[in-house]
Amino acid sequence: MERKIILLDEGWGHMQMGITKLKRILEGLPEPQFSSQEYMNLYTVIYNMCVQKPPHDYSEKLYNNYGDAFVEYIESTVLPSLREKHDEFMMRELVRRWSNHKLMVRWLTRFFQYLDRYYVCRNSKDPLKDAGLQRFKDHVYNEMNAKARDSLIALILREREGEQIDRALMKNVVDVFVEVGMGEMVNYEEEFEKHMVDDTGDYYSRKASIWIVEDSCPEYMMKAEEALRKEKERVSHYLHSGSEQKLLERVQQELLVVQGPQLLDKEGSGCRTLLRDDRVDDLSRMFRLYHKISQGLDPVAAMFKKHVTNEGTALVQQAEEATAAASGNKQGGGAGEPGLVFISKILELHDKYMGYVLSCFQNHSLFHKALKEAFEVFCNKSVAGYSSAELLATFCDSILKQMGASDQEAVEETLDKIVTVLAYFSDKDLFAEFCRKKLSRRLLMTPDDKNKNRADQLDNERMLLTKLKQQCGGQFTSKMEGMVTDITISRESEKNFKDYLGKDGTPKLELDFSVTVLTTGNWPSYKTSDLHLPEEMVKCIEVYKEYYDREKKHRKLSWIYSLGTCHVRGNFEPKPIEMHMSTYQAALLLLFNTSEKLSFSEILTQLNLTKDDVHRTLHSFSCAKYKILLKEPNTKTISPSDTFMFNSKFTDRNRKIRIPLPPLQDERKKVTEDVDKERKYTIDAALVRIMKSRKILGHQQLVTECLEQLQRTFKPDIKTIKRRIEDLITRDYLERDPENPNTFKYVA
Repeated sequence: MERKIILLDEGWGHMQMGITKLKRILEGLPEPQFSSQEYMNLYTVIYNMCVQKPPHDYSEKLYNNYGDAFVEYIESTVLPSLREKHDEFMMRELVRRWSNHKLMVRWLTRFFQYLDRYYVCRNSKDPLKDAGLQRFKDHVYNEMNAKARDSLIALILREREGEQIDRALMKNVVDVFVEVGMGEMVNYEEEFEKHMVDDTGDYYSRKASIWIVEDSCPEYMMKAEEALRKEKERVSHYLHSGSEQKLLERVQQELLVVQGPQLLDKEGSGCRTLLRDDRVDDLSRMFRLYHKISQGLDPVAAMFKKHVTNEGTALVQQAEEATAAASGNKQGGGAGEPGLVFISKILELHDKYMGYVLSCFQNHSLFHKALKEAFEVFCNKSVAGYSSAELLATFCDSILKQMGASDQEAVEETLDKIVTVLAYFSDKDLFAEFCRKKLSRRLLMTPDDKNKNRADQLDNERMLLTKLKQQCGGQFTSKMEGMVTDITISRESEKNFKDYLGKDGTPKLELDFSVTVLTTGNWPSYKTSDLHLPEEMVKCIEVYKEYYDREKKHRKLSWIYSLGTCHVRGNFEPKPIEMHMSTYQAALLLLFNTSEKLSFSEILTQLNLTKDDVHRTLHSFSCAKYKILLKEPNTKTISPSDTFMFNSKFTDRNRKIRIPLPPLQDERKKVTEDVDKERKYTIDAALVRIMKSRKILGHQQLVTECLEQLQRTFKPDIKTIKRRIEDLITRDYLERDPENPNTFKYVA
């Protein structure tokens, strides 16, 4: 039996009845929902009309009628209802109509589902859902989006000014802009977001121009931070998440970038004032605001660097003035206490601003760099002719001398700070040499009463060397580590010598005598002398030589009397006093056991020392704190015509005293000269090392690589490098390229 042909008008008339019912339901009129039977009847009509043989296959007509059904409903009902409403009422109606339209698309898509299965696929048509939604976009959205956008932006402005708005409505309207794109964001971005962001920029531009005049920098930043927080909150409540970055960047641009120079430089409350007044919370807020902006932190870091540089330079000036005042009061002297105070303040300054870097600026590399560059400026300035490297070494020496067992942690913390600050010094090799000089004094010349815990002292020295080694490398500390090792070995050797003296048949010594044997290469160079020792000391030395020759047959001893120390008992009339002094001082003082009065020239002849050494030694006894010798004439200076007598009436409240020698005037100069000489060898070695690996290299590149290799230890002068290159050419290590004089070749 053949199926009955359904004509277009007949079938579409049946469908119109279903569509009319759907419209009534959407309009909220009393109408029962579709039953399963009704749905099946409508679906079957479409099916039958699509499977009929041509010319009764109405698939194309039905597809077109499907779209027309939406257009008719929109033109007759939807648009009139939207056109008569405004602002929020229009927005509510738009949301309702969009919701109804989606519902209508869902039902009609079900009725016309057979078209989607076959006709749409075979003829490359838009799916029914997309075609239905497109009708709303073409006929409703394109007409109403500008009004909806303006209404949205107006409500956002009202909310910014403190009014309460219907955020749910806002989100629903925004969703219309998003959903009508059917997976694409172009409608939302071009027709709403762009205008909304521009309006936001205009709003905050107006606000910023008022705030920058009326508010202080901290108040302005609080308002800016609050504005950014609210805009971010606004996105989370009703804007699309993709708008967040664009919106915040525009707010940052208007509030922080445009007003940045004026804000950061604001008189009385800008960045410099916040740094000066330690406004930690405000500085943290400044970092939070500007670190999200490309290059936003650059001016903050520049101000931070300048502020730290100014504070450090002020410390240098204070130290200069304090040193000048101290020198004026003492008629000479050196950096002394002002120099130590200067280094202490440098460490405090670094602690303070490193704290800023870690907390306020969240450990940002830009501020580490700014702090480093600032400290490099003033840490490499001299104070009253004293290099900062020497002052740092002196401070380190002072800390280690004062160290006690109870304050171990505090001292270790201070040493950590010293090593950290050392990184900013360009003359690290000069620091190392002064450190080596002072280490030798601590190891060799510490009085016994202060040296009861020798093992603890050596542990502390090793602790410092370990920290320096980690910071500057093994070569930096190798000689100093050798010095500590020498002392450790020497203590064992000293014990063996005492055991040797206790054996039968060994000469007995009248004095308590000990020897420290050192390796020449590890220690600073010291001047030797042919001091005429007292007989008691000569005998001790001969006994030790005999012992040492037995133990170390292939080693030669060189005696450095200037490093020796003695304990001498002075039988003064008021009371006996034990005096700790150098070997030079002891040899001179013992001359008065056999002579009541000696002239300068007699002392010079009997001791066989240089005039300078005798001058220093006599000064320590007759012109310094302890007047062990009386001088004629009684002046404060030593001259070759002076005569000296033992002061038998000398007394002191202590039973043990230490008599220091005046410092050598040229010792600092000698250290500097030695370092300069060593630098020449170091530069030569670096240049040869570079050329040996590269074979041929241009002048500028050679200088640059040399600077890079040496900057960990010191910063060589470019003129010095050029002179060393010329010297290496003279000595046939390098040669110039005949065709290009600025190119060098390595001579194998």
